[in-house]
Amino acid sequence: MKRFGLFLLIMVIVVIPVVTFTALNTGSVEVDLAFRKITASVPAAFSITFVLGWLFGVISMGLFAFRLVRECRSLRRSLRVSESEVSSLRNLPLSDAD
Repeated sequence: MKRFGLFLLIMVIVVIPVVTFTALNTGSVEVDLAFRKITASVPAAFSITFVLGWLFGVISMGLFAFRLVRECRSLRRSLRVSESEVSSLRNLPLSDAD
């Protein structure tokens, strides 16, 4: 229930500025995509730009996290091999103790 309240609070904090921005900016803007020109409202253009930027960030962080997880697995495997090697070396009898 605590998480739902936090989620609801964050949604309210996000929605209020969006609604205010939309109400205050009713004009339109022409977006040149190099191959086509599109006329869209200012809030729609900003919203689409925000969503595309957010998706790019999520994908970038996902790839970064995947690389970190893969590196962590590799390091764990290396640690396991090193620990088993140290353990086997500790179990060897001392031959030069005379």
